[in-house]
Amino acid sequence: MNVIACYKVVPEEQDIVVQPDRNLSFARAEWKIGQYDLNAVEAGMQIVEAVGGKVSALSVGDKQADNSKLKKGILSRGPEDLFLVVDDRFGNADSHLTAKALEAGIQKIGSYDLILCGEGSGDLYSQQVGIQLGELLNVPTLNAVSKITPAGDKLVVERTLENEVEVLEVTLPSVISVTTDINLPRIPSMKNILAAGKKPTTQWGAAHLGLEDAKKPTETLSTLAPADVDRKQIIFEGDTEEVVQKLFENIHKELL
Repeated sequence: MNVIACYKVVPEEQDIVVQPDRNLSFARAEWKIGQYDLNAVEAGMQIVEAVGGKVSALSVGDKQADNSKLKKGILSRGPEDLFLVVDDRFGNADSHLTAKALEAGIQKIGSYDLILCGEGSGDLYSQQVGIQLGELLNVPTLNAVSKITPAGDKLVVERTLENEVEVLEVTLPSVISVTTDINLPRIPSMKNILAAGKKPTTQWGAAHLGLEDAKKPTETLSTLAPADVDRKQIIFEGDTEEVVQKLFENIHKELL
């Protein structure tokens, strides 16, 4: 089975600085592989270890994606090769532009059976890229998948919903977005890390994929941290109807 695991390079959350004007500074932020995407890579590795095949990694971004440490980091987790779509216009891409770039990269790669994505990115967490990617590729698409079981030329998947577990059969090729419940990503050994440097990496720019005129359809006006406010320190004790009503009235008052 040919699996392509998509991932995104994101800033380390602990390094993001909230400035006095509530804007966010990424100047001191280290860059890392998105935590949610590691579950997608691990899911792909477990599938090919069970039924055979290969896993390829694919990422879209600006110059931060072309980082030797991060490239070794993703390849050390099992993928046999890596494909990158790198261009400045993809640094702040929205979900649609990201999905469009991934789709172009996948078409360039060629044949595949399964595309895996994390449930969301570690920065925007829109949870839309996998869904839009499947639509662009015109293949069956599922999100919120917490278990994948190969079944011949199909997959049996589970989606853990609020009050039930949904079991579905999906034909291949398909796009599946997995949750963090699906597995525990492996920690690469020193042998894996050393071997990663010898694995092939292919990099394209926007022009190579016909995306030189691609633009994101949305514009971010501002991104501000929540304003600091003093706690009200109002405590309600008990669970009677009167206490619940007082809690409701106070919440309602604050929202007006």
